[in-house]
Amino acid sequence: MTQRGQVLIFDADDTLWENNVIFEQVIDDYLDWLAHPTLDRAQLRAVLDDIERANSAAHGYGTRIFLRSLHDCVERLRERPATERERREILGLADALINHRVELIPGVAETLDELRGRHELLMLTKGDTAEQQRKIDASGLAAHFQSVHIVREKHAGVYLRLVEEHGWKAAHTWMIGNSPKSDILPAREAGMNAVFIPNEVTWSLDNAELDPGDDRVLHLSRFPELLDHF
Repeated sequence: MTQRGQVLIFDADDTLWENNVIFEQVIDDYLDWLAHPTLDRAQLRAVLDDIERANSAAHGYGTRIFLRSLHDCVERLRERPATERERREILGLADALINHRVELIPGVAETLDELRGRHELLMLTKGDTAEQQRKIDASGLAAHFQSVHIVREKHAGVYLRLVEEHGWKAAHTWMIGNSPKSDILPAREAGMNAVFIPNEVTWSLDNAELDPGDDRVLHLSRFPELLDHF
């Protein structure tokens, strides 16, 4: 793994910078705001998760789709569309998402700066194009990467196209991210290697079981540990 000249593809949200922790804070505030008379917080969260799962599959990811899910949850629970007042209140709850500053995960900038002298670095992120580009610009990290790719969804076909278009060898290509579902499993399905760096607040819908016996998945606990292997 210490061989130079490998291809390292990096996830962005919750790998390079914090993201889901802000969504989780908004959800906590939202569940308090709902204050349902018969359902507890776990039951309310299950309803919201179900709605988010359907909306992300149909419409993609990002703050706009998340807000739609919050409105849809009100409609399902109260059996009517959200009122204009409720919509304003939900928008207020989500202000931290709409206007938040990008906070890099510790050690990211320094690690990327060293790695780009040894390997080819790319960024691959999913979500709304304009929203993801805004976060990339705010992060100040774009200069570390030979190219940046924003896609609607990450699946094996996306990884296969990258390998084929660039003429890479899958054995020398690594996907680095925090999401088993979006980063690790589809990259492995495409024949690539992967580096799993978990984030304590990874989106619950991005979790999946990894094969503990898969020796082509490197498990790390912190981003700077990449320098010990690459």
